[in-house]
Amino acid sequence: MNQRLLVRLATVAGAALLAFSGAASAQEPIKLGVAGPHSGDLASYGIPATRAAKLVVDEVNARGGVLGRQVQLLVEDEECKPEKAANIAAKFVSSGVHVVLGHICSGATKAAMGTYRDAKVIAMSPSATNPDLTQSGDYPNFYRTIASDDLQAKLGVDFTLDTLKKKKIAVLHDKGDYGKGFAEFAKKFVDESGGKGEVVLFEGITPGAVDYSAVIQKVNQRGAEALIYGGYHPEASKLVTGMKKRKMDIPFVSDDGVKDDTFIKVAKEFAEGVYASGPKDTSKFPLFNKAVEDHKKAYGEEPGAFFKEAYSATLALLNAIEKAGSTEYAAVEKALRTEWVETPVGRISFDERGDAKGVGFSMYQVQNGTYVQVQE
Repeated sequence: MNQRLLVRLATVAGAALLAFSGAASAQEPIKLGVAGPHSGDLASYGIPATRAAKLVVDEVNARGGVLGRQVQLLVEDEECKPEKAANIAAKFVSSGVHVVLGHICSGATKAAMGTYRDAKVIAMSPSATNPDLTQSGDYPNFYRTIASDDLQAKLGVDFTLDTLKKKKIAVLHDKGDYGKGFAEFAKKFVDESGGKGEVVLFEGITPGAVDYSAVIQKVNQRGAEALIYGGYHPEASKLVTGMKKRKMDIPFVSDDGVKDDTFIKVAKEFAEGVYASGPKDTSKFPLFNKAVEDHKKAYGEEPGAFFKEAYSATLALLNAIEKAGSTEYAAVEKALRTEWVETPVGRISFDERGDAKGVGFSMYQVQNGTYVQVQE
């Protein structure tokens, strides 16, 4: 066999291999990773997001999938723990995941995002609100369908100073990326309020402590007229319970880590009157109602926290792949920033930093055992 014939056969074989590879790729599923807490104290944040992704994917697949390919869910529980989140990110990348819905908590998200960035994988969170995730520029592969904590903290401070008319403010946090970040912005906005308010105490607490009697006593001794807290519901429920048992009748104002029915279930009667910011009420949008009805039909109950944001993120990711015509990073990224998509949180696109355009926070209060919106 001469050299020219060998080259010709190799070329033919290579072309056949490429053709086969292309055909196989076209038939391979689009892999959507879903990561968040599905067990532990914060499972009430992660399970609704996973259910939202499943509802969307089941419907999309029933219609023939995206680009003629079925969408495959890869679901992992990281309990909002940064070390587990980092391991799951590596697992997703090695599994060939195309896009990721998650993570849920800001600390876990930050721990995972570098791995996705280096592997050119786009991740979209329904709930990670730490401003640095988009504003630092460290994670150009990160997107979210919820507003950031600087906006949330501004709402909490303005509400406390202007609506509740409180001046002496105690600010506590759980020392985590999410809670501390929110609290630092709250302190900054009080300090910049032009004398409307004064931070009389700024302190971190230790998550998981049996009680917070010592810090509650400090809040009382400093003469605080209101307490702003950055963190999640397990610690918030202990703080509120401890304050109410000590007859401390001052407003407790917190964030979307507390605006969760689990907080009310744990704090029980002591939850009454607590204020917490959360994503805007979008129940007027038809897709919101459809998503909620689909959830009730599938799971027999109302969806929990961040469900509509996760449902919206799943729609946005799959829509971007469809509009891009591929799962290639640059094409999907461009589609996310140039295309608009109808979702349960409204018609959204994404700015250059990865924040969703058109989303925001409202203030809610626990009234008769349920959260009620008290200020847009």
